[in-house]
Order: sequence, then structure tokens, then C-alpha cells
Amino acid sequence: MDTESEIRDFLTSRRARIRPEQVELPGGPGRRVPGLRRNEVALLAGVSVEYYTRLERGRLGGVSDTVLDAIADALLLDDAERSHLADLARAANESPVRSRRRRAPEAVSRSMQLVLDAVTTGPAFVRNGRMDVLAENALFRALYSDLYALDERPVNLARFVFLQRELAEAFYPSWSVAADINVAILRTEAGRDPHDRALQDLVGELSTRSDEFRVRWGAHEVRHHSSGQKRFHHPVVGRLDMVYEAMEPMDRPGLNFLIYSAEPGSPTEERLRLLASWAAPDAAHAGSEAAHPVDASDPHAASAPSPTPSTKEPRA
Repeated sequence: MDTESEIRDFLTSRRARIRPEQVELPGGPGRRVPGLRRNEVALLAGVSVEYYTRLERGRLGGVSDTVLDAIADALLLDDAERSHLADLARAANESPVRSRRRRAPEAVSRSMQLVLDAVTTGPAFVRNGRMDVLAENALFRALYSDLYALDERPVNLARFVFLQRELAEAFYPSWSVAADINVAILRTEAGRDPHDRALQDLVGELSTRSDEFRVRWGAHEVRHHSSGQKRFHHPVVGRLDMVYEAMEPMDRPGLNFLIYSAEPGSPTEERLRLLASWAAPDAAHAGSEAAHPVDASDPHAASAPSPTPSTKEPRA
């Protein structure tokens, strides 16, 4: 991706969303564009208008952390946006070759798969920043049974949301929220690794095939996907309300390990037990097949379980 364009569009979009009164500047008529003017951002950040204009044109090469922090303060950036700006600045200061060499392997080791399999009360999985599912436990395969039935590999949550719209809207009662989250994660990953060709191809595919994706991508929203609540509607067991926590393995930067869980004694807890029972025969069969890449350098490497077959049952 064009780093200068990414920087320009991100800073411009952040500047446009701020009302003058939010930063104690006079508003009033006579403003031809929404948000702050460049000279106002420069004033708030304590830099010259010429210097800020250069930065907003995408030229972050050599910019200091102090200046980045001042710009972030002036634009009222949240933690995810600050990290994204820092990623863009880093990308502006390194070559594509160096960035590719720094990319961590995405293969899943046997030990990580064993940890996933040990989670038996809730869905758990590992994904990368492109929303590819790299490994999962039996309950995750059961939860996303419609997705695995599509037989598209790698399993990709963003493709499911935007390219399997009918299935995704039935599965996510708040489809628009799920769509926003997926795009924000992809946009965050684009800042972290702008030279990832697979990510560029995915964004190009989704932009071509989905108007909903294209509009959201142009908004330059980013977010940290660390914890929260989600509601699903499974075609067999019905409504599931769960909380989730996400962790990043120390030796696999860019990967996320997510675990969903239900409140003890809740209807969702009982429905997850039903879901596990429904999926048990398929999970036993799936365990004998290879579905995910494993780390060849790991002496204990083994294949992750394969996805649940496409058995369908009536919606609960």
C-alpha cells in the first residue's frame, strides 16, 4: 500500500472530524470544510504550519516521537489511533524489504493447538491481522459451522462478513457492528504491515465485491480488539451472548488468541453445552485430518483439527 497516501488520508480524516469547540478554538460561520484547519492543528501541536502541512502530505520520515505525540494530542487520537500513527511513521522510515524480513511466521505450533483444545467451555481460536483463522477448538468450528461448510480456505472472517452477506446477517444480529470491527482490524493491520501482499489482495477483493466494505475502508477507522461482548445466532442452538478476551502471543506478534465465554448459569452456557454435544461426532472425525499449517521448525509440530463438515440442522 502507498504509505504516503495512507498517512495523508488518515491525518486528514482525523482533522475533519474535530469541531473547533472541542479543542477550545472559536468556530462560527465562514468555514468551508468540516473540522479543524491545518493552521489550527499546527497551533495545537506547537509546530509550524509548513511543517504540519508536510506531515499531512504523508512525509513522516524522520519525525520525532515528541512531534508524533503532539500531533496525536492535537487530533484527539485514542490509543488505537496513536498506535496506528506510530505504525505509519515506522513504515515511512523503513524499506519494504526490511519490513518483509521482520514478519513473524504464522504457522501454529502443536503446543498452541493443545492450548486451544484444552478450552472446552467456549469457542477459542487464533487469527492473524488479515482475519484468517489459523487454528481453533471444536466449539469454534461448531459456532461457525456455516462458515466452515463453505469449504473456502483459509477460513477468513472478513470474507464471511462481506461476501456471504445473507449467512453473516443471520449469524451476527448486529451485522453492521461486526462489519465495522472487521474493517477496523484490517485497517490497523495495514498500518502495522503495509507491505503485506496477501492483505493488499484481500482489501482489493473486498473493495471490488462489496460496497459496504469500500465505504468503511475509506473511513480509516482503527481499533484494538482486546475484549468485549458479542451476540451470535447459531442455526442450531439459537442466541448466544458471550464475552471475549484477546491475547497476543509474545513469540508471534500480529497473531491474536481469542477466547469466548458465557456467564455462569446463563442460557448461553447451557446452549454452548448443547452446541458441544451437537458437534462432538464431527469433532472426533475432524481431529484426524489436517486443516492448518504448522511450524515446521517446531519439533513437536502437528496438524490442527479440520473444520466441521457441512451438516445443517433447522434453526433453533
